[in-house]
Amino acid sequence: MERVKKEKNELWEWSKALLIAFGIAAIIRFFLFTPIVVDGESMMPTLKNGDRMVVNKIGYMVGEPDRFDIVVFHAPEQKNYIKRVIGLPGDHVEYKNDQLYINGKAIEEPYLDRYKSEITEGSLTDDFTLEDITQENVIPEGYIFVMGDNRRYSKDSRHIGLVAIDEVIGNTNLVFWPMKEIGFVK
Repeated sequence: MERVKKEKNELWEWSKALLIAFGIAAIIRFFLFTPIVVDGESMMPTLKNGDRMVVNKIGYMVGEPDRFDIVVFHAPEQKNYIKRVIGLPGDHVEYKNDQLYINGKAIEEPYLDRYKSEITEGSLTDDFTLEDITQENVIPEGYIFVMGDNRRYSKDSRHIGLVAIDEVIGNTNLVFWPMKEIGFVK
């Protein structure tokens, strides 16, 4: 009788421990961090198709995206996209002769240097102005302008328009798979 009671108590303790562990894991995944798989080549060469990354969900609960953050957001096609923040609220964005201009000032994009050096014909990024795409003079409050690093093959704000900050899940810069790619990206 004593032995049966002890076994039931031990089973109950193990059950509680497992429930608590699953509960903590669910909270961490839902509210703090979640894995995501890069789907496609729009962020090449920075990110490759199939890279597995960790999305930090808590950063934007207390702050706003910064220029050049790599963010994950809900896209119009019921998918999550991974893109780089180019323009922030209040910014005027323009591309001319493969050069980014924010509010009329030329801005360097060192993460594109390798890709630009490999191009033999034309430019990486076609010319455009914010007005061409959104009919807005500046990015309104609550929105960001995003682009993929693989500018020739990226469906981004040039096609889907501005992204509401409310649609941003979080930022990501940590690749955890494949093993040879483990590390932080910029």
